[in-house]
Amino acid sequence: MSDHAFHAFRALSFGAMAEAYERFRPGYPPELFDLVAAYAGRPVRTALEIGAGTGKATRLFARRGVVVTATEPDGAMLAELRKHVPDNVRTVRAAFEDLRPGERYGLVCAAAALHWTEPEDRWSRMAALLEPGGVFASAGGPIQPADPAVREAVRAARTPFLESDDVPSPDGTPPGHDMRWPGTELRRSEWFTDVQQSVIQRRLTMSASDYLGHLSTVSAYLVLPAGEREKVLGQIGRVLPETVEIAADITVHLARRRHER
Repeated sequence: MSDHAFHAFRALSFGAMAEAYERFRPGYPPELFDLVAAYAGRPVRTALEIGAGTGKATRLFARRGVVVTATEPDGAMLAELRKHVPDNVRTVRAAFEDLRPGERYGLVCAAAALHWTEPEDRWSRMAALLEPGGVFASAGGPIQPADPAVREAVRAARTPFLESDDVPSPDGTPPGHDMRWPGTELRRSEWFTDVQQSVIQRRLTMSASDYLGHLSTVSAYLVLPAGEREKVLGQIGRVLPETVEIAADITVHLARRRHER
């Protein structure tokens, strides 16, 4: 399988675990909405969400009065989303690449989803969906044990099956770089300006079983053969403490669509 095909396979691997995704993936804090609203500098009335999943971020914006159009290519994920979002959310089963210019929005956002989009024409497509001066927002980040010793034990238990469970930076930006992806691409794009990066620091506590439940929704595990997936999660479960402190910082990138020239 080519790298491109495998990436696409991972991107569409979540539907089989839609209920687990809803149960074990943490939601988004009010600070995310506050960051976006402050950056926008004007009321955010309409939003298009890319890869909405089960609606973790969707409901944050919708409950603040934003009229959200939530797009998601996986039917099972979209069905789960519809159970949890308010009436001002419109749903569309579509990948980002299938969206066609037409209606424009004050905000286009992606929560832990942008890395699944195709790089070709990504930013011109994004700009076509935004009002001039509209805001693009991306949020996400790894969820891992906060204790370095527990993190290393998990890595060692996982390694015989998976070298890494991360999604590599789409443009090769190394970890720890001052500006992370997609901010790096946004800075190079002719379509966007005023690129900002912020981090919402977050610490959570999970039971060992809930942390394993979370891992069961991560694409690197989902695409393993069922037998291997069961083995690796079992190995990890044996090294976890009863309660796991989790580092779950959210990196937020914001940019403004340039006005028409």
